Amino acid sequence: MLAGISTTTTFRSFFGRDPFIRPKPNSITTPTYLFSLPIRPHYATLRSRRRSKTTVCFVVVRDEELNNGDSQIETPKDDEQEEEIEKRITAARLAARQDRKKSERSTYLVAAVMSSLGITSMAVMAVYYRFSWQMAGGEIPPLEMFGTFALSVGAAVGMEFWARWAHRALWHASLWHMHESHHKAREGPFELNDVFAVINAAPAIALLSYGLFHKGFFPGLCFGAGLGITLFGIAYMFVHDGLVHKRFQVGPIADVPYLRRVAAAHQLHHTDKFKGVPYGLFLGPKELEEVGGNEELEKEINRRIKLSNIRC
Repeated sequence: MLAGISTTTTFRSFFGRDPFIRPKPNSITTPTYLFSLPIRPHYATLRSRRRSKTTVCFVVVRDEELNNGDSQIETPKDDEQEEEIEKRITAARLAARQDRKKSERSTYLVAAVMSSLGITSMAVMAVYYRFSWQMAGGEIPPLEMFGTFALSVGAAVGMEFWARWAHRALWHASLWHMHESHHKAREGPFELNDVFAVINAAPAIALLSYGLFHKGFFPGLCFGAGLGITLFGIAYMFVHDGLVHKRFQVGPIADVPYLRRVAAAHQLHHTDKFKGVPYGLFLGPKELEEVGGNEELEKEINRRIKLSNIRC
């Protein structure tokens, strides 16, 4: 606590009356003081002796009052200016994130188109040379051709069941350390889970190569199997990577009703509402139906439709 000291000095006349005030004139007596100065003491004629008194006052000030004073002295912060700065920082971060996402999508789109065109062109050329080679002598081997086309369709359908089993028994089990990257926010155009696409491409290339450079019924079956795996891989990339996870634009594919259900079903797999079901892709809606997930599937479909309308 602080004490303020103030001093006040007061002066009081030593004599009770003014020494220069004369008595009133009397009409009987002659006012001799008009002709001569009266005789008065020296100290009365010059000045009155004065005595000074000093008063000391103590003023008590509380700490709370000092603190309030200090707070009033401080310059208040400008909240509006701080909010404006925060908005600008947020907008800059959002713009940088959008630019990064756009660059990632462009990079993956280029890779997807090049791989799709490359694999598709090689598959078409392989099919052409395979059957032109078979019909070089003018004879058409119907059994071998039927086996090639049948196994192409069978391999494409079989890959869905293989992917469902591998997804549940391997990717979410012993290979989770690789597949986990697909269930986290992706940083960059690629993720560790993309290695599985390369692994599945290896047997397809091997089967296509063996069937292309060998004649006979069995090489024809191998060629058909490699062709079916290739077709499934291309369809999986466009639906899973493009339609579901938006790694690149897929155009009118997003408006196909069944593919929209497929995308919504796979999105529920990432929410883990039904213990990971569905593990498959193209038969995902059927898996959800078996576990009673039709209601959640319809909600997810409607949510994706609303988001697509907002973006448009």
